[in-house]
Amino acid sequence: MVRARGEEISKLAVAEVLAGHLRVSPRTPADAGMQPQRLKDTVSRGLSGDLLSRATLALFVDAFGISSGEADRLWGLWNGSAMIGVLAGSHAVPPEAEQDLAKVLGPRRHQTVSMHDHVYVDADGRLERTRTLQVIEAIVPEVSRFPFLYDTSALTLEIGQGCQGLSGELRQIGPGVFATEIVLSRTLAIGDTLTMEYWITYRLPGNLADPAEREYRRGVLGHLENYDMRIEFSPQKLPAQLWWSRWNGVAGEVTEQTPVTLDSQHAAHRFLRSVDRTVVGFRWVW
Repeated sequence: MVRARGEEISKLAVAEVLAGHLRVSPRTPADAGMQPQRLKDTVSRGLSGDLLSRATLALFVDAFGISSGEADRLWGLWNGSAMIGVLAGSHAVPPEAEQDLAKVLGPRRHQTVSMHDHVYVDADGRLERTRTLQVIEAIVPEVSRFPFLYDTSALTLEIGQGCQGLSGELRQIGPGVFATEIVLSRTLAIGDTLTMEYWITYRLPGNLADPAEREYRRGVLGHLENYDMRIEFSPQKLPAQLWWSRWNGVAGEVTEQTPVTLDSQHAAHRFLRSVDRTVVGFRWVW
């Protein structure tokens, strides 16, 4: 690229990569002299999602050296697999809040490889607790702590495997939002992974008419792969209606929702291959 424009993808730069690959590994005799300008429309249609042929996707995979696992995921999406969910949004929190988070937490030291949220709603209809299993990977040397964000509805944080204790340090990031750190059971080198387990209990008032007490959300500030959410209701208090939903940020309105039915264990489940800068979860009415 000659000049970067923020997060905008340069179509000509992408076309240059594809053209260079075709000149080295031509599919037809004409490809040996391929120029990037001839591929700009193909790139534009592919990146916008307007038209992505099998041959074009294969070219992207080969030219950019996309790994076999990610290529399998792309082909699954291309074939319309219902088993793969990918969500992307513009933001999970307002830009000013994101800047505050960056100031308090500092540069990222890990990435999440997978995350599982198991949510429980009690017989009173209150959100009782969540159990989270999270696999993290160190992206810098000597990662010994994990930043943990919570709001004033959280009553207790209980740690399990992969966690040694809590730092005891408490920092307020914004109104009703705080941060602490979980001390890991071992210090991670670059590329090391660790499975963390923790439980959160809540102290919601119990106003079942309040929409805020009839939902569970997960906000993703950056990129998250392999995300699983399961919500289980007490058989003594089952929702009249339940939706899998997506919100326009933590303070925004619902932008998408899909009706969900409970299984024989009074639970519902969603798995997403990828989530980017958005808020997803379950909401219900009694």
